[in-house]
Amino acid sequence: MDSLQTEISNCIEVLTQGGLILYPTDTVWGIGCDATNETAVSKIYDLKRRPDTKALICLVANYFMLEKHVEKVPDLAYDLMDLATKPTTIVYDRPVGVAKNLIATDNTLAIRVASDQFCQYLIKKFNKPLVSTSANLAGQHTPQRFKEINEEILIAVDYVVNLHRDTEKSTPSSIIKLGNDGTVKVIRQ
Repeated sequence: MDSLQTEISNCIEVLTQGGLILYPTDTVWGIGCDATNETAVSKIYDLKRRPDTKALICLVANYFMLEKHVEKVPDLAYDLMDLATKPTTIVYDRPVGVAKNLIATDNTLAIRVASDQFCQYLIKKFNKPLVSTSANLAGQHTPQRFKEINEEILIAVDYVVNLHRDTEKSTPSSIIKLGNDGTVKVIRQ
């Protein structure tokens, strides 16, 4: 079994048990868990020392999985994702099938279709969306390299992916809020 498959299998074992993983995403190193598991999502908030009122991003593998977790995906979302020159997270109205504590108080959820091969394979094989939040404690800078990740996070997660540790990952995603009423708001470029 090659290293990619080994890492995916190790992650799925941890995720299935409600654990936390530290993994390279299409943007930065992220702390992740099963986005449908409320207890696992709570563990991330606790680890980051972040109030659960501050939303987390959710990763899906493809449009099919996106449509499964959003009541109505606006047509504009597909155009934005197809034309984006960098990873783009979209905040959608009325998410479904995810942990309640992942949904913001205004009944929205930030979701990105992963563009990274490892993330896509992992999410497809797990067959559920993953939480993805930067690998830092609340208020601290987002690490651009694996070696910059706080030791507290490395110890607290249940599994650390052994891929892409030498790659700089410094570009957070763009974030755009699309309302079902047609409103568009750029939150982060």
